[in-house]
Amino acid sequence: MLLIGMRTKSSEDSVKDYLVAGRTLTLPAFVATLVSTFYGGILGVGEFTFNYGISGWFMYAFPYYFFILIFAFFLAGRIRKTHLYTIPDKLYKVYGKKVSILGGILIFFLATPAPFLFMMGILINMIFGIGISLSMLIVLVFSTIFLFKGGFRADVRVNILEFFLMFIGFGVILPFCFNILGGFEYLESRLPQQFLTVSGGSSFQYLFVWFFLGSWVLIDPAFHQRCYAAKNKKTPRRGIIISLIFWIIFDFMTTMAGLYSKAYFSKENLLEPLYAFPALGDKLLPPLVKGIFFLGMIATIMSSLHSYIFISSNTFGRDIFARFKNESGENVLYNRTGLVISALFSFAIAYLIPSVITIWYTIGTLIIPALLIAVVSSYFEKLQIHSKYIFLAMLLSFSTSFVLFLFGLYYKTGSQPALFLGLEPIYPGLVIGLLIYLFGYSRRKFLKVESEF
Repeated sequence: MLLIGMRTKSSEDSVKDYLVAGRTLTLPAFVATLVSTFYGGILGVGEFTFNYGISGWFMYAFPYYFFILIFAFFLAGRIRKTHLYTIPDKLYKVYGKKVSILGGILIFFLATPAPFLFMMGILINMIFGIGISLSMLIVLVFSTIFLFKGGFRADVRVNILEFFLMFIGFGVILPFCFNILGGFEYLESRLPQQFLTVSGGSSFQYLFVWFFLGSWVLIDPAFHQRCYAAKNKKTPRRGIIISLIFWIIFDFMTTMAGLYSKAYFSKENLLEPLYAFPALGDKLLPPLVKGIFFLGMIATIMSSLHSYIFISSNTFGRDIFARFKNESGENVLYNRTGLVISALFSFAIAYLIPSVITIWYTIGTLIIPALLIAVVSSYFEKLQIHSKYIFLAMLLSFSTSFVLFLFGLYYKTGSQPALFLGLEPIYPGLVIGLLIYLFGYSRRKFLKVESEF
C-alpha cells in the first residue's frame, strides 16, 4: 500500500488533480475504488450476522442495493455533469454559503473513518498484541502519509490493490468452512431458529430504521466524489451497476462466513460478536491461508479508512474552513491540514464509542435526516426551494434527532436507549425536516402562481 501510494505523484498546484485525479477515472478504476471503499465495515458485518443471522443481510445489505440503484439511475449522471468537487460545492451553488457550511459540518461527521479505524485497531491488536489505542495511532500514520503527496490519485491506486485482496481473502475461508464443518445441515443444526428468518427476532421498526439508513448511499461523499472524478458521463452509472454485482457476491461470502462463525462458536458465549471473522479464521485456517484471510480483512478495512480520511479532510479544509474564510479552496494546504484534523477526530470517536454498529447507527440516525432532502433536491431544479427553508430544515431536523437521541441515553432501561413515544430518533427528525421543506415548496409554488397572475 505504501509503495503504491508513495510512488503516485499529484500536482501540488492543481486542486482538480488532488481532489478528483483530474477527472480521469476509467470504468475499471471506478469500480475497483467504489467497491473497496464502500465495503470497509467488514468486522461490523460479522457483528451483524453473529447477532442477527440472515436478517443482518436485510439490515446492512439489501437496503443499500435499493438506494444504490436509485443513485445510479437518477443521480450519478447529474453529479458528473456539474464538474464540481464535493457535495458542499453543489449546496453552495444552489443554496448559498450558510447551507453549504452546515452541510460540510454534517458531512464531516458522516464521513468519519472512526468505525474503520476501530476495526483496524482490533486486527492489529489480535495479530501483534499491541494495545488497541496504540494500534489505531499506528494505523492512522500508515493511512494518511501517502495521501499528503498523492491525493485522490494515490487513494484510487491503492484501492485497486485492496479490491483484489478483499475478494481473495474471503474466497479462501468458505471452502475450509464447508469441508471442515459441513454444509447447510451444519448451520441449520447449530444456529438458533430465528437466525435463519428475515426478522431475526428484531422489531419491524428497528428493521425499518436500518432500511432507511440505506439512503446513506444518496448522500455518501465517496459515491459523489467518484462520480465527479469519472472520465466521462457514462462511467458513473455503468460503474455503480457493475459495483453492485460485486457487492452482492461479497455479501454472500461474508454472510455465509458470519453464519459459520455463529454456528461454530454457538456454545462459547464469551466470544465478542465483533471478533466473529477473525476468531473463525484463527480456528479453522492453517498457516499461510490464515495470513491471506487476515490480509483480506485488513485490505477491506484499510480501503475505506484512507478513502474516508481523505474525504473528511477535504470537507474540513475546503468546504468548512476555506469557505468560512470566503476563500476559493484552491489551496491544497487546507486539505492537508484537514488530514491531521480528520485523523485525530476519528481517533476520538473510535475511542469513545468502541462499537462499529453503534457508530454507524448513531451517525446515520442523526445526519441522514438533516442532509437527505438538501442534497437530493440540489440536483433537481424542480425540487429546489428558497435556501432559508433548506437551512432551517437541516438545522431543526438534526436538532430534533439529536435531542431525542440524548433523551434515549438519559432514560435508557438497562443497555437499551429509551424511545420517546416509542419512536426511533430518526423518524421525528425526518418528519420535521420534511414538513419545513414542504412548507418552503408550497411557498415557492404560491409565489410562482402569484407572479404569473
